[in-house]
Amino acid sequence: MLPRSIPRLSKVWIPSGGFAVPGVEDAHSKLVRAGFLRQSHAGIFHMLPLGKRVQDKVERLVAKHMEESLAASRVSLSSISSEALWERSGRLPNIAPELFRFPDRKGSAYLLSPTHEEEITYLVAQTVRSYKDLPLRLYQITRKFRDELRPRHGLLRGREFIMKDLYTFDTDLTSALDTYEKVRAAYSRIFNDMKLPVLAAKASSGDMGGDLSHEYHLPSPFGEDNIITCGSCDYIINEEIATTKVAHEICQADHVGVWRAITKDRSTLVNVWYPTRTIRTNTGQVREYTNSDINIYAIKPLVPDLDASVSDATEFWAAATEGPDATAKQLVNLFDSRLPPSFSDSSKGSASLPMWPDTVKSGASTLHVQCHGSSTNGGKPLNFLRIRKGDNCPQCSSGTLNVQKAMELGHTFHLGTRYSQPLGAKISLPPPSSSEAKPSTGDSGTSKTVSMQMGCHGIGISRVIGAVAEHLADDKGLNWPVAIAPYTCIVVFAEDNYDDAVEVYKRILNGIGDQDERLDIILDDRQKSLPWKLKDADLIGAPVIVVLGREWRIARRVEVQCRRLNINEVIDVNNLPSFIAELHLRL
Repeated sequence: MLPRSIPRLSKVWIPSGGFAVPGVEDAHSKLVRAGFLRQSHAGIFHMLPLGKRVQDKVERLVAKHMEESLAASRVSLSSISSEALWERSGRLPNIAPELFRFPDRKGSAYLLSPTHEEEITYLVAQTVRSYKDLPLRLYQITRKFRDELRPRHGLLRGREFIMKDLYTFDTDLTSALDTYEKVRAAYSRIFNDMKLPVLAAKASSGDMGGDLSHEYHLPSPFGEDNIITCGSCDYIINEEIATTKVAHEICQADHVGVWRAITKDRSTLVNVWYPTRTIRTNTGQVREYTNSDINIYAIKPLVPDLDASVSDATEFWAAATEGPDATAKQLVNLFDSRLPPSFSDSSKGSASLPMWPDTVKSGASTLHVQCHGSSTNGGKPLNFLRIRKGDNCPQCSSGTLNVQKAMELGHTFHLGTRYSQPLGAKISLPPPSSSEAKPSTGDSGTSKTVSMQMGCHGIGISRVIGAVAEHLADDKGLNWPVAIAPYTCIVVFAEDNYDDAVEVYKRILNGIGDQDERLDIILDDRQKSLPWKLKDADLIGAPVIVVLGREWRIARRVEVQCRRLNINEVIDVNNLPSFIAELHLRL
């Protein structure tokens, strides 16, 4: 028997699903089959021992950088929040459909927090009073809850998930922006430690608030977001706010299409007129477009209440124009800047263009008609088509754009006073010196009270696990980076080599020791055949597999396998520690 102090897979509960794979298997299915997790309910998962080890390692890595790079203090906020706080911040109406809400026995309204801006701001507001207490950095790693309408892709879009939140509090805008850049640098180090090619893309702040944010995306064909990058400059941006140069494209009058949408309150029909065929004046390149190329994000600033979930607006619009409860009020026409000027000018009053759907009765034509020209109030050309590979970069003169699918792993926001002001998180600044201008109150020598400048910065721990699994999995199984692998090295051997496996284990441990704190070895002593263990080690995704097979019996040499680096070498046992240490650095 092996000593109890040596880690053994026979002592770990790994409910493997076997090796038969029905059809094409995605990474989430591999996580289930390899025994990392099981679904509890729709969008909710139990983490099993292997999954919990990965989760713990991601958490430890993130916590290390929060504390060492940013001097942040760890807290643990309650998962239950008061709806009253969310009403004070003004966020409750917009986010209500995604919340798990419940009353207590006294009828007080509570919710399960999807995020903690309100709670942390209220906590700090009750505690911090002076500029001397700032800057303040507080972070937590905790469970969050969001009632997703359609949970999907396993851990990538769940209703319960693990999240790291960092909340920062500063005295002024300059300090807050400096903190923001330090957080961005820390995020780069975190993802570099995982050897992940993460892109930091400018992004919309959405309901979170503030006017500066970045998303951290892992390029992947399985991603839900489109990230736009330039091949010649540092332009990296989410498709939601990306732009492109359209000045070199023209459209003929007979190559015009219309895409119809409707507002959520069913009061407004939106016609988006766009080019179905364009010609680039500088290259002569012809491009074809259809309704599927419409960019919803470019339309929403002009029609904030747009219902993007409706695929056929005419059906809803027909109902909105009939009966005593008809909601239809106006028609909005939007014109892409590439359309001929004569088109948009004549269409404002033209009866020949199909402004109204065929299914709408003529009485609807008495509604108010509103038109938007081919440029915004700021003078920028309106472009209602999604960016394609090869479009011109708006930031540099020579670059062309690339479009990549990607999975979001984190998000940083500069919030300013979005939450500190309504929730009363204020500090007193010192009185100005005699050489400084008097404070705004006009009272010489008195202190000034201001709202704290805030930032919030998240990393989805659960999403990292699901995204890394998807990014690195192959047809044999999962393939973890050393930094977060459940075990960085599995020693596989036949049943009659127990004592030899212990010797190899000790040689590796003693040879590397404290040189690599990530070293995490385990022996596969399960009562299975050697081929079965090798397949299971591949499925589990161990970065390094050490095999005691035929070469061990002949010359006391081991076979070292590293699928990610395409390595399969026979190594003398004396050289094994240094060889594994080198692999760890590359993985």
